[in-house]
Amino acid sequence: MDSIMILEQLISFPTVSRDSNLDLIRYVVDLLGENGIASQLIHSADGHKANLFATIGPSDGPGIMLSGHTDVVPVDGQNWTLPPFEMTARDGKLYGRGAADMKGFVASALAACLKASKMPLRTPLHVALSYDEEVGCLGVHDLIEMLSAAPRRPLLCIVGEPTNMQVATGHKGKLAARAVCKGREGHSALAPLALNAIHLGCDFVRALRDEQDRLAREGARDGDYDIPYTTVHVGKINAGVALNIVPNLCVVDFEIRNVAADDAAGILDRLRGAAARIAADAASIASEAAIDIEITNTYPGLNTPTTSDAVAFVKSLTGANSTMKVAFGTEGGLFSRDLGTPSVVCGPGSMAQGHKPDEYVSVEQLRRCDEMLERLLLRLADGWP
Repeated sequence: MDSIMILEQLISFPTVSRDSNLDLIRYVVDLLGENGIASQLIHSADGHKANLFATIGPSDGPGIMLSGHTDVVPVDGQNWTLPPFEMTARDGKLYGRGAADMKGFVASALAACLKASKMPLRTPLHVALSYDEEVGCLGVHDLIEMLSAAPRRPLLCIVGEPTNMQVATGHKGKLAARAVCKGREGHSALAPLALNAIHLGCDFVRALRDEQDRLAREGARDGDYDIPYTTVHVGKINAGVALNIVPNLCVVDFEIRNVAADDAAGILDRLRGAAARIAADAASIASEAAIDIEITNTYPGLNTPTTSDAVAFVKSLTGANSTMKVAFGTEGGLFSRDLGTPSVVCGPGSMAQGHKPDEYVSVEQLRRCDEMLERLLLRLADGWP
């Protein structure tokens, strides 16, 4: 099977992060098994999802790992003109949820595995498929734990997120957090006698915006990013029951996306200090005033040196003369930090199409990915490195 045929099958599985990915994983297990490739599954704690890891070639040495996630974002509320979970080929484009992010690369990687199974590889090829990447790189941790205990770790990881087949060496880290703002309820007719938790939340959002302004003025900079400094973003606020009740609770979800030279934990400490000051000022109205902050998710950035052998090798596969950094996060930072495996991001399609209705990857992009992986197989047959 070629990559387009495999992609058609992958898109047909509605692997939205909130749902199971096991039907897709079973398809991959069968596809690889028919070609003599054994798969290792690492299930989630509830058994409803699974990571997959497979090796083609010799088992007595480290190899090159192709990494992709199997989950996709929801289509709810989006105005699709084509069926999201059925591949549509039109005008040189392949449409469907996940076509760009990132089932296109997964299809190309699996097609490469089938070819590799018929080649005398001297250096092994690994494929790693994860779940729940879209909700914070959650599922891959169990896969990394398994690889950490293995006698040999991969020499290099290519994470196939969509980069238009450009070689990306870095992305920002992310720290997601929740601020729980506690006030005192009361009748809205007597609002000054209560403590409005939404007002506390707004004061904290003001502190977040002040920190963003400071980072934009004084923070570390990395000109390889579209936004060259660390960003602070509020994504969700929940509060209130009825208009005539002063709310006693307001929950603010926010994130920090940091460049490598900035310490997200240090930024969060400053925000905790600001929250404590806001709550202390409000305690004169209600002694129970508080703003409690908890981290809900975090993953490290990726900053692979552009002069590294790993980058030079991937550039030799694509023919690239330059590198880039991407705005979105990937599992590459975890592979690099937790396994010590140099990681590079390179895959077909553009994130400009990701997460949108009528998502697509072009046939030309998928062909370029296939060609990159064919060159990889030849290098593995020669015994790189």
